[in-house]
Amino acid sequence: MYMDTHLSALETKHATLEKSIDAENCRPVPDNLKIAELKREKLRLKEEILRYQRA
Repeated sequence: MYMDTHLSALETKHATLEKSIDAENCRPVPDNLKIAELKREKLRLKEEILRYQRA
């Protein structure tokens, strides 16, 4: 049960980061450094999600 809850939280954070990346890209002058940081965090979460799904 804990793993399901944790996995769900990770997926929610991943989706939130995707929205944040999209919002930053829609700005007149997107902050490329911020986008890169968000993408790195999103990738880290994706890898963690995959580890939980394989366990």
